[in-house]
Amino acid sequence: MNILDIIAKKRDGLALGDDEIGFVVDNYVHGEIHDYQVAAFLMATYLQGLSENETLALTRAMVDSGERMDLSRIPGIKVDKHSTGGVGDKVSLVVVPLVAAVGGRVAKMTGRALGHTGGTADKLDSIPGFRTQLGMEEFVDQVSKIGLAITAQTAEVCPADKMIYSLRDATATVSSPPLIASSIVSKKIAGGADVIVYDVKVGSGAFLKTVEEARELAGTLVNLTVKLDRKASAVISNMDQPLGEAVGNSLEVEEAIDVLKGRGPADLTELCFAIGSRMLMMGGVAGDLSEAADKLDDAIHSGQAIKKFAELISYQGGDERVIESPRELLPHASYVDDFTLAEEGYIGRIDAEMVGRAVLELGAGRREKDAPIDPSVGLLFLRDVGDYVSAGEPVVQLHANDPHKLIAVAEMLESAITLSAEPVERAPIILESFD
Repeated sequence: MNILDIIAKKRDGLALGDDEIGFVVDNYVHGEIHDYQVAAFLMATYLQGLSENETLALTRAMVDSGERMDLSRIPGIKVDKHSTGGVGDKVSLVVVPLVAAVGGRVAKMTGRALGHTGGTADKLDSIPGFRTQLGMEEFVDQVSKIGLAITAQTAEVCPADKMIYSLRDATATVSSPPLIASSIVSKKIAGGADVIVYDVKVGSGAFLKTVEEARELAGTLVNLTVKLDRKASAVISNMDQPLGEAVGNSLEVEEAIDVLKGRGPADLTELCFAIGSRMLMMGGVAGDLSEAADKLDDAIHSGQAIKKFAELISYQGGDERVIESPRELLPHASYVDDFTLAEEGYIGRIDAEMVGRAVLELGAGRREKDAPIDPSVGLLFLRDVGDYVSAGEPVVQLHANDPHKLIAVAEMLESAITLSAEPVERAPIILESFD
């Protein structure tokens, strides 16, 4: 086989066989195919799409490109979750300790920032001392002992995905549904969990812009996972505006702590409960979603959820004192400025994608090569969709280390926030579910 022939075949809209897809993945991982050739293959795939069989073949090839996590010696059903990425999405920081606090076994392999969305590993990096890179044995041991662990994707597990993941970001092919599906499912299968709950985000701040696209991807994720002998469910959640109030790594960790203490934003809390309840039910800890939600609520109000987060931080080398003193111990920006609007009215819309790009402008949320991310910068929304604001009233706090960026970010926020003369009702956070 020849990579040029395979690229041309997909460019012309022809179906590829399992062996051809396997050839591309295997030879790319072993350095026999160049980045620019795989970039061409990705663009051809983006334009022509992949059939269900092609997507399954690509997913299998990516799983087989490296080692798999063997979680068999961990007792019980192992559960995991995955989000397709959104602005202000700190759900994993909440759900992992919350589910583990009531008996779930959460083995979470996570990623870093992609495009204008932040990654869970990047958020955890803002906790002093926290190690986001665990060896396989250490990962398994920790889940066995305390019921949870979070690790960034390693070079040994699903290396094809890690390589293609970066190339997609550099070639404007991030939003291809089959590439998204194969990337997500391959990581989850290689991660070894028995149950996966998918959070498929849709809206301005997501890679998918329509409910129809999200519905197609959610169905593909669940079907692929089931065909690869795992249990799965999915929710479609609203990403037309930022999730919660905080956008930026350190600020989002602080907000996750608030949720685990029972005082977080309503939309974020609702989504965490929706995902966590499915993890508990499918993991055999609860008989139905109602019972699961009750268990999660009890874990928060009894203090067990926040204790479990502290335990996770401690086991992975972090300073667990951030639980009680986040303002003192988490990184914070040198400059905090209020953004105000010149007119009054009801907030009718907050464009999540523009918000994400504004945070990128401040210097957070994106990893350039191996350069460290500044975890301290970000945005904190003081008002939400549907709220009435007066002229000159603070609407957003800007957290920056470069004061010269404040003007540019303020201009972006003026474009992102739309006022309405009439009250506006916020759209529901959960749009659909695949249970």
